[in-house]
Amino acid sequence: MTFNENANVGGNTARRRGGGIAVAGGGIAGLGAIAVILFQLFTGQDLSSVIPSQPQVGSGQESEIQQCETGADANANDECRLAAGSVVLDQYWGSQVQGYRAPQLIIVDQQTDTACGTASNQTGPFYCPPEEKVYIDPTFFGLLRQQFDASAGDLAQLYVLAHEYGHHVQSITGIMNEHPDNGTGPDSNGVRTELQADCFAGAWVGDMTDQRDENGVPYLKEPTQQQIADAINAAGAVGDDHIQQESGGAVNPESWTHGSSEQRQGWFETGYRNGPSACDTFAVPGGSL
Repeated sequence: MTFNENANVGGNTARRRGGGIAVAGGGIAGLGAIAVILFQLFTGQDLSSVIPSQPQVGSGQESEIQQCETGADANANDECRLAAGSVVLDQYWGSQVQGYRAPQLIIVDQQTDTACGTASNQTGPFYCPPEEKVYIDPTFFGLLRQQFDASAGDLAQLYVLAHEYGHHVQSITGIMNEHPDNGTGPDSNGVRTELQADCFAGAWVGDMTDQRDENGVPYLKEPTQQQIADAINAAGAVGDDHIQQESGGAVNPESWTHGSSEQRQGWFETGYRNGPSACDTFAVPGGSL
């Protein structure tokens, strides 16, 4: 278990939004199903053009995340785990970034409209800068566990959330504006942005047990070596090279948008060991990324 059972996570502000028809899991076996699902899960890239179209649904109403008051609730439920994780991440980044403001976490119930396009279990988790909102559909975790024999363990789930929070930090601190999208490739700003978000996620994991509730109870337990390995493996599973290999194509670095498996794992570990000050991927020569 990741959270201390008696930790108070009831102050989370996460909301659920959406509703409609589940679309993940069908019609993609011939495209390298595991690679496609993993790619969407961790990168937020919309592959709906290669998935059969589904009936559209409205945005739905927002509601609170129910039965999410304690660490025990977070350990038992994916939605609550993400909501509780947002509390811990906000506390961490509030201590690291002057003038930090928290993003809104939206737990997607199958599909909802956003200023950055449709959030659904086709597009996977993503951060929407104009809204300052993180969108995650937790049904992906169950899909990976039940159909693709992947662990998608507790810490790997929180890594996904922390990666998206890393993009929020990049947005509010001006990093995204300073290093706008300049196309694809191993030395592109897109790759550097994603690797930095991995590094920021690792920095939080390295410090995650220091955040405490109002009673002084640590929110999270010290992660086990297996949990750390699970998170690092998750980072590696969504490297551009691995995605291309699993999809049956050749490895083409010039098309990369997120970095190789080795790079994503390496930058996660750099943040884990050395903290966010070591995460300036934009100051590193391309050959050293």
